[in-house]
Amino acid sequence: MLFRTSAVAAVLAGAFATTAQAQTGAQEESGREIEEIVVTAQKREQSLQDVPIVVTTVSGELLKDAGVRDIRDLTVLTPGLTVTSTSNESVVTARVRGVGTVGDNPGLESSVGVVIDGVYRPRNGVSFGDLGQVSRIEVLKGPQGTLFGKNTSAGVINVITAGPTRDFQAEGEATYGNYDQWGLTGSVSGPLSEDAAGHLFVGTRQRDGYQKIVTGPGPRTERRDNDQDFWTVRGQLLLTPIDQVDIRIIADFTKRNESCCVGTQLFVGQAANSRASFVNAVRPGSLDTTAATFDRRGYANRPTDQDVEDKGVSAEINWDLGSGLKLTSITAIRNWRTETGQDSDFTAADLVYRPAGGDNFVEFGQLSQEIRLAGDAYDGRFNWLVGAFYANEDLKSRSVLNYGADYYAYFAGRVLSGVPALIGLTPGTIFQAGNGSDDRYTQSSDTIALFTNNSFAITDQLELTVGLRFTRDEKKLFSRYTTTGSSCDQAEAAFGSLAGLVGQATATTIVGGLCLNAQNNDFDELGTYRQKRVEEEFSGTAKLAYRWNRDLMTYASYSRGYKAGGFNLDREQRIVVTAAGPNFTADPDTSFRGEFVDSYELGAKTSWFDRTLMLNVAAFYQKFTDFQLNTFVGTAFVVETLPEVVSKGVDVDFIYLPPIDGLTLQGGVTYAETEIQPFTAADLLNPTRFNSLRRLPGAQLSFAPLWSASLAGSYERELGNGLKFKANLSGKYTSRYNTGSDLHPSKIQDEMVLVNGRVGIGSDDDRWTVELWSNNLFDKDYVQVGFNGPFQVDENNDSISVYDAFLGAPRTYGVTLRMKY
Repeated sequence: MLFRTSAVAAVLAGAFATTAQAQTGAQEESGREIEEIVVTAQKREQSLQDVPIVVTTVSGELLKDAGVRDIRDLTVLTPGLTVTSTSNESVVTARVRGVGTVGDNPGLESSVGVVIDGVYRPRNGVSFGDLGQVSRIEVLKGPQGTLFGKNTSAGVINVITAGPTRDFQAEGEATYGNYDQWGLTGSVSGPLSEDAAGHLFVGTRQRDGYQKIVTGPGPRTERRDNDQDFWTVRGQLLLTPIDQVDIRIIADFTKRNESCCVGTQLFVGQAANSRASFVNAVRPGSLDTTAATFDRRGYANRPTDQDVEDKGVSAEINWDLGSGLKLTSITAIRNWRTETGQDSDFTAADLVYRPAGGDNFVEFGQLSQEIRLAGDAYDGRFNWLVGAFYANEDLKSRSVLNYGADYYAYFAGRVLSGVPALIGLTPGTIFQAGNGSDDRYTQSSDTIALFTNNSFAITDQLELTVGLRFTRDEKKLFSRYTTTGSSCDQAEAAFGSLAGLVGQATATTIVGGLCLNAQNNDFDELGTYRQKRVEEEFSGTAKLAYRWNRDLMTYASYSRGYKAGGFNLDREQRIVVTAAGPNFTADPDTSFRGEFVDSYELGAKTSWFDRTLMLNVAAFYQKFTDFQLNTFVGTAFVVETLPEVVSKGVDVDFIYLPPIDGLTLQGGVTYAETEIQPFTAADLLNPTRFNSLRRLPGAQLSFAPLWSASLAGSYERELGNGLKFKANLSGKYTSRYNTGSDLHPSKIQDEMVLVNGRVGIGSDDDRWTVELWSNNLFDKDYVQVGFNGPFQVDENNDSISVYDAFLGAPRTYGVTLRMKY
C-alpha cells in the first residue's frame, strides 16, 4: 500500500479543526473529564497535551488491568510497538514504527532505548523482567537522542516505578493458572521517620513449560520448554534531609532459572536430499518433517538452561537551588549476567550445541552518571536545561559451539555426496564430538555526552524548543578465537585432488562445508585481536508548537538521531572463489558504522466533547542512514549497514470517556511504511554477504507491519452491599509482516489480533479483589521470529532447506486474588 499524503492531510485537517466547531451538536455533558496526564518526555513534568512529541502513556492501573508485567506484554497496549524474544528470554528486541535492532548479538546496541527510573539499560534484554509496581510507562516514538541516555534513534520506553509513600500502604497478590502457573507478590510502603519513607516489593512466579520436547536419547531429560521460574526484589528509600533536597535510592535484584527456548520447524523442504532427510537418516525421528508448527512440539537433545542475574543500585538527587533552579543527579551501578545452554540445531540429533553450566555467557557491568541543571527565566517564558551524561559499560562474552556425536555423519550425508575418501580426512580428524569453537570477547565502552534542551515562549501561543547533544563514544574490543578439531586448512590444501576426484563445483561445496566460521582455524592465528572505534557526533531537535486554544495545540518538529557503531561479536570471514579454488580467510575487522536518522513530524494534540475525548495525531517521515541490520544466515550472525531505510506514516492515540458511567477506552493506530531503499551489493560493507540479503532492496523492513492498532476498554461499576465489578478487555491488531531479517517468505506472520481479558469482583474500597483473567484469550497461533535452521539451509534451494521459528505464547488463564491495606 502506498503512502497517501492526501489521507494524512485529511486526518490532520480534522484534528486541526477548532474544538468549538467539533462540539457543535456533540453529545450531552457526561459529568466526567479526562484528568491531566503528566509526562516527563522532556525531562521535566508537563501535561501530555503540551509536549510536541508522540507519546503513548499507560497508567499503572491500566498496566495492572491488562496483565502487563514486562516490556513484551506492553505491546498489547501500544500501537506501533513490537517486542520479541528468541533463543532465550534475555534476547529481546523492541521496535517502534517497525524500527529496532535485532538483539541476538550483544555487540549491537538497541535503537529503542529502555530507561527505568532514569537509568539507561544498555540492551533491551537487560531490561526484560518483572517490572513490579509501576506508576506509568511512556513510549516516546521517533528519535529521542537529545535527552535520553544514548542510542535512541527509534524511540524510548520510559518506565517510572511506584515510589515510597508518606502514608502506610500494603498490597499483596496471589495467582494460579494453567500450566501449573503460580505467583506471589507483596509490597509495603510508608514513612520511616519525619524525613524518610520506604517501599519494598518482592515477587516470585513459576510456570511449567508450554512447549513439548522430543529429546531422543538425550542427554537432555527435560521434556518441557518455555517455563518460568524467577524471583525479584526491589527496595526504595526516599530521603528529604532538608526541604530543598530529596534523595531517592533504589536497589533491585532478580534471579531467573528457566529452560528456554527451543525453535520449532516452520518450513521443511520435502526433496529427497533435504536437510531434514539427512538429519533423520542420522537419527530417526529427530526432526518434524510434517512442519506442524503450532502443535508446539520441539526437538532438542541438549539442555536449554538459562540462568539470569540482574542487580543494581541507583541514587537520584533533586535539589531546589532557589530562583527557579533545580539540580538533578542520577548515579547508577548495575550488573547483568546470563548463562545459557542451547541445542543449536533444534533437532533431536546430536549435531551442534552450546554447553550449559556457565561456559556460554554474556555479562554487562555498567556505571552511569547523569547530571542536569534546569531553570526558567523571563516570568517562565524561557525554560532551559543543560546536562552531562557518562556511561561506562564492560561487556564480557564467551561463545562455545561444540560438535555433537552425529555431526560428522550428518555432514557426510549433506556435503560429501557419496565421495568415498577426502584425502585422508576421517571423522576423527574433522568433527570429533566435543570439539568446535570457543571464542571470548571483552569490550569496554565509554560514552560522554553534553546536552541542552530549551523552550522559548515567543508569544503566549507560540513556543520554540531547541535541543542539542554532543556525544563521544569509544569502544575497545579484545577478541580471542579458539578452534579445535577443524579441517579448513586441510580441505583447502586438498582442493586440487578433490576437484580431480569429484569436479570443481562439488569440490568447492565440500571445502565450503569444511570451512564454516566455527570450523575455520585461520581465526586462531589472530591471537588476541584488538579493535578500537571512536565516534564524535551531534544530534538534536527543533520543535515549533502553537496553542490555538485550551483544547488544540499543533506542532512541527525535526530531530536528528544517532546510534553508535560497534563490533560484531561473532566470527566474520572473507570468501574468495577462483579457478584455483576457494579461500576462506578470517576477517579481523568486525566493525560497523554508526546509525543516523533524520525525522520530521507534523502533529496535533486535541481535546473534544468537554474533554471527554483526548485525540492526538501526527504524521512522520524518518530517513535512517547506515541502518544496522543483524541477520542469522544459518551458520553465523552477519552485521550489515543498509544505506537507507525510510519510515513514513501516521500515529493516532486517544483516550475516551463515553457517556457510560465507569467505562474508559484507550487506544491508537499506527500506519507505517518502513521500507529499505534500493541498493546493490557494492553499497555494503562486505558484498560477499549479499546473497543472504538479496530480498531486501525496495522491500518493507522485517517486523514492520503497515498497520497496527490497540484498544483497551476498562469498566467499573458499584454493585451495592460494598461490592464493585471491574472488567478489562485489551486487544492489539497487526497487519501482515515478515519476522526474518532476510525476508524469506516462509517467515511471514499473517495479520492477527491478540486479546487479553480480565473480570473481577471486590470491595468498593479495593481492600480485596478476585479476578479471572486470560492472556491471548482466543489462543491465537503466531510466530515471534522466523530463522534459518542452523546448518540446514541452502539459500539457493528451499526444497532441501529447513526454516525454524520461535513461537508466541499460547492462551494462558487463571485466577488472581488482590489484597490492599
